[in-house]
Amino acid sequence: MFVLETIEDRVKARLIKYLGRDDTGIREDVLKLFLEGGTFTTGDVYKHLNEKEFDVSYRGVSAMVGLMNTRLGILSIDVTGDHNLYLLKEDYKPIVKAVLDNY
Repeated sequence: MFVLETIEDRVKARLIKYLGRDDTGIREDVLKLFLEGGTFTTGDVYKHLNEKEFDVSYRGVSAMVGLMNTRLGILSIDVTGDHNLYLLKEDYKPIVKAVLDNY
């Protein structure tokens, strides 16, 4: 039997797998931050996680956000300024919200 898998299904499956390897809740927290809306630099995400008392390094946050961008494909990136600006793509907001609501 052939099942046509949608992009939504693939993104949902990747998100669930990504969150499944989240021992500290940091990935879930970053996804929620992006879901709230707005554009963030790595520094913004780092500051947010530090305020929440996650034990993170700037480089670790940079790697995590970069990985979210490349592996999950849910972020858009603007590289025109001094710092990369990341934004959750509009199309993926309902998918991310659904996964987080059920997580």
